[in-house]
Amino acid sequence: MKISIDIETYSDVDLTKSGVYKYAESPNFEILLFGYSVNDGLVQVVDLARGEKIPDDILHALSDEKVTKWAFNAMFERICLSVYLRKNYPQYFRSYSTNEDTVGAYLDPHGWKCSMTWAAYMGLPLSLKSVSEVLKLTEQKMDEGKALIRYFSIPCAPTASNGGRTRNFPKHDLMKWRMFKEYNKRDVEVEMAIQQKLHKFPVPDFVWNEYWLDQEINDRGIRIDMDVVRNAIRIDEITRNNLMDEMQDITALDNPNSVQQMKEWLVQHGLEVDSLGKKDVQELLKTAPSGLAKVLTLRQQLAKSSVRKYQAMQNAVCSDSRARGMFQFYGANRSGRFSGRLIQLQNLPQNHLDDLAETRQLVRSGNFNALAMKYDNIPDVLSQLIRTAFVPRDGYKFIVADFSAIEARVIAHIAGEKWRAEVFKNGGDIYCASASQMFHCKVEKHGENAHLRQKGKIAELALGYGGSVGALKSMGALDMGMSEDELKPLVDSWRNANPHIVRLWYDVDRCVKETVMKHIPTETHGLKFTYQSGMLFITLPGGRRLAYVKPKMGINRFGSESVTYEGTGTAKKWERIETFGGKLVENIIQAIARDILCYAMQTLSQCFIVAHVHDEIIIECDKRMLVEEVCRQMSRTPPWIPGLLLRADGYECEFYKKD
Repeated sequence: MKISIDIETYSDVDLTKSGVYKYAESPNFEILLFGYSVNDGLVQVVDLARGEKIPDDILHALSDEKVTKWAFNAMFERICLSVYLRKNYPQYFRSYSTNEDTVGAYLDPHGWKCSMTWAAYMGLPLSLKSVSEVLKLTEQKMDEGKALIRYFSIPCAPTASNGGRTRNFPKHDLMKWRMFKEYNKRDVEVEMAIQQKLHKFPVPDFVWNEYWLDQEINDRGIRIDMDVVRNAIRIDEITRNNLMDEMQDITALDNPNSVQQMKEWLVQHGLEVDSLGKKDVQELLKTAPSGLAKVLTLRQQLAKSSVRKYQAMQNAVCSDSRARGMFQFYGANRSGRFSGRLIQLQNLPQNHLDDLAETRQLVRSGNFNALAMKYDNIPDVLSQLIRTAFVPRDGYKFIVADFSAIEARVIAHIAGEKWRAEVFKNGGDIYCASASQMFHCKVEKHGENAHLRQKGKIAELALGYGGSVGALKSMGALDMGMSEDELKPLVDSWRNANPHIVRLWYDVDRCVKETVMKHIPTETHGLKFTYQSGMLFITLPGGRRLAYVKPKMGINRFGSESVTYEGTGTAKKWERIETFGGKLVENIIQAIARDILCYAMQTLSQCFIVAHVHDEIIIECDKRMLVEEVCRQMSRTPPWIPGLLLRADGYECEFYKKD
């Protein structure tokens, strides 16, 4: 049995800021409409807001793992229906939570599949409207939906014309309500049409297993120390007020935070400025007179946006002090990597404070005066403390483990660059080894030719995927003191030192072009390239496929022949994107690294994984668990990529930090 579901809901909590877990936790949350179809039959809409009831067999099926429930962004339906059943039909609700775990009282994700995940697997957009447009479905999402959701699903402002009410009910506009029901019905139809359109390209079972584990991690959440969060926000407010007062005393400006006012003031005091961006201010500080440098430094501190992360924590945290729903499965559909939601753990600032625990305690206790006496730059301190707001539950600890140089290891293995494999086998420093290979001399981190290690490092970070001088500049080569004249020779040296990686770029480029032009399968370096129904597929060693929509040959900005495909571009718009061998290799290597992370997460799935960041896993565990054992399990090489040398390093902590 299969059920396709779409629901319309109401809550006084902002879904976009707080996520579905806190949204559905509100006492004012309710499901308004329940649209469903059984086994692709006619869509039924249950008008819950006006007293209709969901049939008993459907209620029972919601907790039955043998019945597959489909929805677009199925997490939303699953969490909302968990709360609905728990509150209204406890006899039908069955959680998969245990006394030891904190996955919360939610329906087991194993009975659910997500058509948004299916779309992402096929390289399609992550919105129902965009997917239906790209697939040119007969059934299209109704444009009126946003207005109807604004009217019925969120609080309204009290006005004289609406009698001062703060919420619109069906009785307030029956015509709109009928349209809302039609909108709900159409969404189910579109979701089913997507399934039908993609039926020739099923998502592999092992990817659904990864999805279910992802849902479990999202359900479990991670605990937040709200004392740290609340006091960090309060201290930031005091600091910002003090900074503004000090800047106003110096400049006499009404709003020293105004770019225009500050530019004019600096010009009046002999300093011409085109921009006050972060990098521009850093450059100005190198030569500005002390008085102006003081103002620029204050402005730099005022511009620090560390408090936004704390506010995001405050918005997302549930009543049990855990933040949930922070990971989007297949959020990056070029590689299949996870992306962040809500608090965005993927881009947290690093911590470099020597006395991290002591400083954290000052913030936790709200001791602004002691903090101000100890540090000149409080916004920077608050920024470095963001990670430490994540804590294990009482009686537990965190073990944090991550892969060492995972992308460098994978590309060396796939390309067959043996000297690099020897470096990893012997536990060497890849940046020193790369510099040694490039400059034909011994390079040691704190010894002989140590000054060359930095060049090896920036070359490693910038040049592995076909990048050249522009990539080095983007990576900050000039800011690190390198000259323009050094860049091209550095590119040449790195490529000469890594001929097999360079060959990988060209072999992948050749295979993709041949497959796209001739519609024939090709293969290189254990990668398979196929063309089917207007799609280019790249099959990875683990069996997962990367999908590129409507590939064709075109001319790139350099006037050379290249492959283009349709995808979500940098402006978040669906457009034609050009690619090349190095970029395709980047997709492939990052995708394989992602698959290795998922393999490690499956290996450690009996532990309480609470988060993962890039190539790092955070486990909430009993204090007796050993870091070494977690790292040993994480370092197991997947059977589908024999010979790859993996290494995981880890540490334990009482609050999250970068070791």
